[in-house]
Amino acid sequence: MALASVLFLLLLAGAARAVEIVGGREARPHARPFMASLQLSRTPGSHFCGGTLIHPSFVLTAAQCLQDIPAHLVTLVLGAHDLQSSEPEQQRFTISQVFSNNYDPEDNLNDVLLLQLDHPASLGGGGATGTRCLAMGWGRLGTRAPTPRVLQELNVTVVTFLCRPHNVCTLVPRRSAGTCFGDSGGPLICDGVLQGVDSFVIRASATRQFPDFFARVSLYTDWINSVLRTARARAPAGATWP
Repeated sequence: MALASVLFLLLLAGAARAVEIVGGREARPHARPFMASLQLSRTPGSHFCGGTLIHPSFVLTAAQCLQDIPAHLVTLVLGAHDLQSSEPEQQRFTISQVFSNNYDPEDNLNDVLLLQLDHPASLGGGGATGTRCLAMGWGRLGTRAPTPRVLQELNVTVVTFLCRPHNVCTLVPRRSAGTCFGDSGGPLICDGVLQGVDSFVIRASATRQFPDFFARVSLYTDWINSVLRTARARAPAGATWP
């Protein structure tokens, strides 16, 4: 028997609605920002189904989840770890439109559903507070110091104090270190993902009183994609495009 057929039979055996993970372990907090929680709007924390963010405006879930619950009674939460806590990483949405695919509840066929969010999610989230990131550049080695000859890099930590919503901010705990003049435009890499573009410092470099400010890349994904689409459309015929 083909492997796909075996898996299909295993999935059908006792095809009860999946409500929990058996024998699992706690995930690293906020390490899965694409994970969605479907909740009853009038009862915060009343999780009843999961989902996956597959696009800034769409979550993929199971059709059974909304079979008996009208979409207008559902709140969708992204970025959560503890559903009973009001976490700053959480993003909340209502559902603007539902796209089904001929769900057959009797045979558990086509149990997929696309939910369009009322506004786009903020992808990446700029790194959760405490995330270790890497900044780099050829900027000055101090406010009054010269620029280096070779590329420099620095481990930094994401912080929220004094930060603004459209920035990602970083510090180096217990050290006078950070980005400096000449580092502007350089990257902030968190867990292998570009989260920020070096923007500015306050007063001076590495003051230990103020964080370094990076432009939050996730806020500009639509613009970036639009520019890429325009560039691709204008590319000469036959030109290669990734």
